[in-house]
Amino acid sequence: MKDYLDPKQQVLDYSQELVQRGYFAGTGGNLSIRLQNETAFAITPSNFNYMMMQVDDICIVDFSSEKIEGLHKPSIESGMHAAVYEARTDVGCVIHTHQEYASALALIDSPIPALYDEQVRWLGRSVEIVSYAPSGTGFLRHNISKMVKNNHNAYILKNHGALILGSDPERALDNMLLLEKCALTYLLALCTEKKIHKIPLPIREIIFSKLRKDQKKLDAN
Repeated sequence: MKDYLDPKQQVLDYSQELVQRGYFAGTGGNLSIRLQNETAFAITPSNFNYMMMQVDDICIVDFSSEKIEGLHKPSIESGMHAAVYEARTDVGCVIHTHQEYASALALIDSPIPALYDEQVRWLGRSVEIVSYAPSGTGFLRHNISKMVKNNHNAYILKNHGALILGSDPERALDNMLLLEKCALTYLLALCTEKKIHKIPLPIREIIFSKLRKDQKKLDAN
């Protein structure tokens, strides 16, 4: 029997950190970590209070969304996480949140353009809107699978929330925080009704090439 203790502990630790930071509330949101050399991942269970969660409550799920191990039903969004891992071998951690400012943009169907150097370096050329589909459905999995092929690391789910990717949990956490900073400042800028200035296209492409270089290194491993 395989030992999944380490990735399950990581999922638990980072999920509880997100509660403490205010990004997970109640049972909302979910987090997963890819298992090395396997077509599977560790993910939070469905409808479970994060601060009551124990290591044994974390589920192991394969890319077909079939549970391999766990005391409870895996997150309803397991298929969305699987879609990311199948399409993007550079991704080691996926976080789904209902964070406030990114979720506000989800309601007005507003992607975030290239506003900051660090945004492009870590999140991608822009933060795009993923078309609406009901939570936990094959339709949402399909929409995610198509969108993540643009090699960005943050997305806004229309009428839903945010999806953040990273090479590892720490990078995914940093990307999540960066997304909320960009969402907040963009919303404030929109309220002024003044012109919003973006990073010049040539500079944007130079910065984005650094992110792609990192991703290709991970793909090769």
